[in-house]
Amino acid sequence: MTEIAQKKRTRLTPEKRRDLILDHAAEIVAREGVANLSMDQVGREAGVSKSLVYNYFANLNELLRALLERELKRLRRAQRDAAEAAETFEDLVRGVTHEYLNYIDQRGLIIERLQSEPSVSEKQNPADYSREAAVDYLAVIAENVFDLPAEIARATTDISIGIPSAAGAYLLQRRLPLEEVEDLTTTMIMGVFTAVKSDYMVNKTRLRRTGD
Repeated sequence: MTEIAQKKRTRLTPEKRRDLILDHAAEIVAREGVANLSMDQVGREAGVSKSLVYNYFANLNELLRALLERELKRLRRAQRDAAEAAETFEDLVRGVTHEYLNYIDQRGLIIERLQSEPSVSEKQNPADYSREAAVDYLAVIAENVFDLPAEIARATTDISIGIPSAAGAYLLQRRLPLEEVEDLTTTMIMGVFTAVKSDYMVNKTRLRRTGD
């Protein structure tokens, strides 16, 4: 290959170069975690100099925060699309769960590892693509579907949204195929909401009788 052809092949726009750096950082985080990550390592694996990495990101924390934001946006957008396409609450749970587990299957525990680092997650905007935003969105739907008080619907959503995270970690052990883990996770989440609804109705009836 001539020198001119090689330069033409490797010439990227700033946006694509930035994404390339983030792609390689994501691979390292998925493979090794965050603890020993360095700008030098990211540069080496991306095939660029450390100084070029610094041209895009002032420091490692800024790079990792950008990576976390990108990964959350991709996941939450896919989950929101699945939720909006659902016809029933179970469809919604299954669709959102599928997108999460599919992400874990392809990308590993990148988001979880990044969020476990306070220096990375502390400046995350909860109004955008955070877990808090996802809980807020789903809790309103659960409140309407199950006719629950807002605080109970939100608490149930907040607690049950942790189930897919555990399922994702289990999926990576490769002890069951993705489809079976998805079925189990959906069943467990639906069981939580059904049980809470039943318990709420029983308590509501009991309070009415006591009031009489």
